Amino acid sequence: MSDKTEERDANSDLGILVKEKPPALQKPRLYQVILLNDDYTPMEFVVELIEKFFNKDRQTATRIMLMIHNEGKGVCGIYTQDIAETKAALVNKYSMQHQHPLLCEAEPCDED
Repeated sequence: MSDKTEERDANSDLGILVKEKPPALQKPRLYQVILLNDDYTPMEFVVELIEKFFNKDRQTATRIMLMIHNEGKGVCGIYTQDIAETKAALVNKYSMQHQHPLLCEAEPCDED
């Protein structure tokens, strides 16, 4: 039998094959990956980290690093929840391995 679901019509005893309409698909919620500023992590390390984990070129990575430095935090990328949380965890682990206190987190994007 195919993907179709058999249902009985309430007004008859005949078996009627009814094609159910699948539920409307929704786009997954997006999350932004944010790096938080600290007073100890070297700027060059932050730029290299952004290039490595977020596939940004040197100029874009430098711009993001300066935003982090000047505003206290900066968005490195926007992804679905699983990818955003994985990237944040990888960045935190990488920073700790290199003895830097740099923190990264994933948070839901504002919905308009």
